[in-house]
Amino acid sequence: MSRSLEGKIALVTGASRGIGAAIAQRLAADGAELVLHYGSGRAEAEALAASLRDAGHTAHLLQADLAAVDGGRQLVERLAALQLPRIDILVNNAGVALFAGLADTRAEAFETLVGVNMRSLFFITQGVVPLMPDGGRIVNIGTAATRIAFPGITAYSASKGFVDALTLQLAAELGPRGITVNVVAPGAIDTRMSAWIHGPGGKETLAQVQALPGIGQPAHIAGVVAFLAGPDGAWTTGQVVDASGGTKL
Repeated sequence: MSRSLEGKIALVTGASRGIGAAIAQRLAADGAELVLHYGSGRAEAEALAASLRDAGHTAHLLQADLAAVDGGRQLVERLAALQLPRIDILVNNAGVALFAGLADTRAEAFETLVGVNMRSLFFITQGVVPLMPDGGRIVNIGTAATRIAFPGITAYSASKGFVDALTLQLAAELGPRGITVNVVAPGAIDTRMSAWIHGPGGKETLAQVQALPGIGQPAHIAGVVAFLAGPDGAWTTGQVVDASGGTKL
């Protein structure tokens, strides 16, 4: 790796596993000091932090329940307690999926979706931006399902539409400070959230809808995030960068 992020401090939410863990590993390999947020996956987060430290990287752990009404504020307050000098890179990766269509979406599940995917992302960003120097980077993890329709993820897709719209507005608002704000939009990625890939017909479905063969891996998304967080991403802002393997082109 290039060590292009040497001296930078990055906060990754939902970093205990899957895409979040891959992003943390990639940013650390590029030289960044990591703050790893987790919700309930303490053992996984601790294992990730230990592996990063064993490899010579600096990693801090930060727990907050982002489904709670004050989840974003919780995270920002606990971040302040770490007494870090700044946050150069914010990756809003934490999210929950709701596999339900309109008729089957229940209020309790909807509230959790709104809390994690929308409210906490907004207020974490609000709290971190004052800690961010000019030229900082914000990368939000969205979904290709705001570009294309998939049956059965109605509310989830809509919650990520909020992320796309917020990203555009923040890119304009924070642009005068040289802070870039972008979305990375995965398709089906080989994580716990997309376990259906390995179920009956999963791989066949992907083969029919993706331009590129194979199954998307968390490292594919981490690479795009690293580009946007690094020096080569300095002139890219307000964009939704599709990382879906060419799904439904």
